[in-house]
Amino acid sequence: MHLPKPPILLPLGVGLRLLPDAVHTRVFSALMNHMLKGQPAADELGPLEGKRICLAVTDHAGSICFRVKNGGVTHWDCKADNDWDVRIRGRLEDFWRLATRSEDPDTLFFSRRLDLEGETEAGLYLKNLLDTAEPDWESHIHAVLGQRAGTQAVKMLNHLGLGRYLPGGLHPAGH
Repeated sequence: MHLPKPPILLPLGVGLRLLPDAVHTRVFSALMNHMLKGQPAADELGPLEGKRICLAVTDHAGSICFRVKNGGVTHWDCKADNDWDVRIRGRLEDFWRLATRSEDPDTLFFSRRLDLEGETEAGLYLKNLLDTAEPDWESHIHAVLGQRAGTQAVKMLNHLGLGRYLPGGLHPAGH
């Protein structure tokens, strides 16, 4: 089934084409570290500790390379085409589908729309982590804002009816 391309892909693609890899790698690392705050997935990164991972976007000639470190990620400046432990290659649209969970990761990998290369064990662990990680938005909000402000933010989002739009939703206070 062909789904329409999200409008965000155009500016992302332009950024990948125009900006050096080091810029998108630093932005990606900062975004990932922010998103990992309060998430169970951060505790599950241990087997990937020290691994160099490269995301190669084939239709925009850009790469994002990072190293897993201390439950987060740090930028990694790939010196050569094979300067990584695990590489995922694919089109920007397929990475978007993976990131937004709009398509099952197994479908993307088994149909070869995303290719996994490098260390087999680390690559399979990463694929399974991407497949099973469920965002806990309430924990994330508390990790970013603190307990008191986070509780108020969750109450406000639920009161406004916005919590239901987050994957997994937000739970009423006290649950």
